[in-house]
Amino acid sequence: MTEVLAGRPFDADDHFHEECGVVGVFGHPQAAALTALGLHALQHRGQEAAGIVSFDGQQFHVERHLGLVGDNFGKAGPVDRLAGTRAIGHTRYATTGGQILRNVQPMFAEFHGGGFAVAHNGNLTNALTLQRELQKRGSIFQSTSDTETVIHLTATSTQPTLVDRFIDALRRIEGAYAFVALSEKKLIGVRDPLGVRPLILGAVDGAPVLASETVALDIIGGRVIREVEPGEMVVITEEGIESLKPFAPTSSRFCIFEYVYFARPDSLIGGTSVYSVRKRIGVELAREAPASADVVIPVPDSGTPAAMGYAEAAGIPFDLGIIRNHYIGRTFIQPTDAIRHMGVRLKHNPNRAVIEGKRVVLVDDSIVRGTTSQKIVQMVRDAGATEVHMRVASPPTTDPCFYGVDTPEKSKLIASRMSVAELGRYINVDSLAFLTIDGLYRAVGAPGRDKTVPRYCDACFTGEYPTSLTDRSLASSLRTIDLLSEAEG
Repeated sequence: MTEVLAGRPFDADDHFHEECGVVGVFGHPQAAALTALGLHALQHRGQEAAGIVSFDGQQFHVERHLGLVGDNFGKAGPVDRLAGTRAIGHTRYATTGGQILRNVQPMFAEFHGGGFAVAHNGNLTNALTLQRELQKRGSIFQSTSDTETVIHLTATSTQPTLVDRFIDALRRIEGAYAFVALSEKKLIGVRDPLGVRPLILGAVDGAPVLASETVALDIIGGRVIREVEPGEMVVITEEGIESLKPFAPTSSRFCIFEYVYFARPDSLIGGTSVYSVRKRIGVELAREAPASADVVIPVPDSGTPAAMGYAEAAGIPFDLGIIRNHYIGRTFIQPTDAIRHMGVRLKHNPNRAVIEGKRVVLVDDSIVRGTTSQKIVQMVRDAGATEVHMRVASPPTTDPCFYGVDTPEKSKLIASRMSVAELGRYINVDSLAFLTIDGLYRAVGAPGRDKTVPRYCDACFTGEYPTSLTDRSLASSLRTIDLLSEAEG
């Protein structure tokens, strides 16, 4: 269901793309403004669009826009129009549906009994299957987002209360999700039973807040109360906070790549600093894959903490040998092939004074397609490096994610079709090594993958998916039917 969107930077497909971020505020006179600030702190989780829905006690107000949070909600107009003491917001990177305004969240609908708004971080792996069922029963979809499926399931449920109807809908979906939802009387937060996607419960000035990461609370001067547990639904009303456990208990499978790349380094996950974990990843990498070198250089910005940990453990100086241009933006005019091929230099530039005449260890968070790594290695060689050794702060990415991360199909993941040695020759390094899966588990505080209960979701490294992939099977069946039809035609 994932689409490749026009307007992304030309090297974007060589990296994992962010997911989405959600925020909810209940019972604060500046609910919409706080929501906008929280979304700004979560901008790293999605840069394509942002939206906020508020409720003023009489009616809902909706503002949804393409572009960055600050460009749309950093000015008075949109926030002033979002009246009320309750609001939810969403910042988006499309994992299903296209980059069009009708797909921007929060999704809102008028139900029998009142309005209902939903914002979603994650991806539903049976949304297409459910959508077909709902359409046969008369549902009319206004978007191509999997989140709208939950709206329709809730609307058509026969359960007596809105919470019961929402639970009924959630029991029918598969995949990964952290939802925040707003009705006339309630703010609701819920995580999938495996807890793949994160969700935090906090407060600011006594008002409850829900958010994808703790940094959203930091920016508004709030405090963290706790994480919403896997499979937990918190229902916030004027009477207080109620915790429900509507799903059968199961072992959690939190996305381990949140530690590697997605979460902001200044966030806390499970009370643990993401920054500290990334430094420990570098320490593990240095132990597993040492290199004789003069300097350790991160591929900024995501490789920086791991490079610091690597340098510290290896006893090799750390330095900023690559400088990142933070102002390239999400779109850049590419009028000719010659300009297009300058893409990596538009974002990264070598610091020759640090590199020239040195044996360099480059540390990056991952290698997806390999094209950007190849260009960065050549850039470092052109700056005078005598040797280039690449160290990757995660295991080889061999399988796509179906849980809210936009990754290429398996055939385009270079580690799925090349050995480490072949990949090293392809990107032209003197040596290449990835962190092992056990090393990654040790870095997050677990004894090792096979010894860890509960385990994390590590399907992008192992191909072991923790849920059914119903839509993938459906798509395969439909493709088979298409091929048979073509053959018969």
